Amino acid sequence: MGKLIYAANVSLDGYLEDSSGAFDWSVPDEAVHQFWNDHERGIGTSLYGRRMYDTMRVWEDDDWLVDEPAVVREYAQIWRDTDKVVYSTSLDEVSTARTRVERRFDPDAVRRLKDESASDLSIGGATIGAEAFRHGLVDECVLLLCPVAVGGGKPALPLGVRLDLELLDLRRFDNGVVYVRHAVRRS
Repeated sequence: MGKLIYAANVSLDGYLEDSSGAFDWSVPDEAVHQFWNDHERGIGTSLYGRRMYDTMRVWEDDDWLVDEPAVVREYAQIWRDTDKVVYSTSLDEVSTARTRVERRFDPDAVRRLKDESASDLSIGGATIGAEAFRHGLVDECVLLLCPVAVGGGKPALPLGVRLDLELLDLRRFDNGVVYVRHAVRRS
């Protein structure tokens, strides 16, 4: 059985994106990128909303990776080797391998996917992540807190949902990013 892990880069004041939709403040340095590589290597299936998929599908293309550091190229291969489910009512087809579209987020189907998975699953994106939290599907949160306050934007964690968490791990990076990993406690 796999765990469902919500993972994100987050501003110190709790946002995935600033009020203009930018997240350039969360671009990782080499050590943080290596952390994400190591984390993602353990993921068998990634669940995305449409916008997050649109952001992530750049990893399918080799053209821009030619002059990138090895750690960045490594991430591209890890991403390509992961199965992907995109939840979208408007996406007709996908442009990446190992990817399928689901028209709606079905909590029971996600529970079955977790039950049948030999490896962990990740969920990315604020909207789809909030749905997973609301349905009690998320087992762990992996957050990299970036040393910036953006003052508003898209919240990383769902509004109106109480989450009781247990700290499992933490680490400070030289660039000021702080990694925290929490289990979501079930009532």
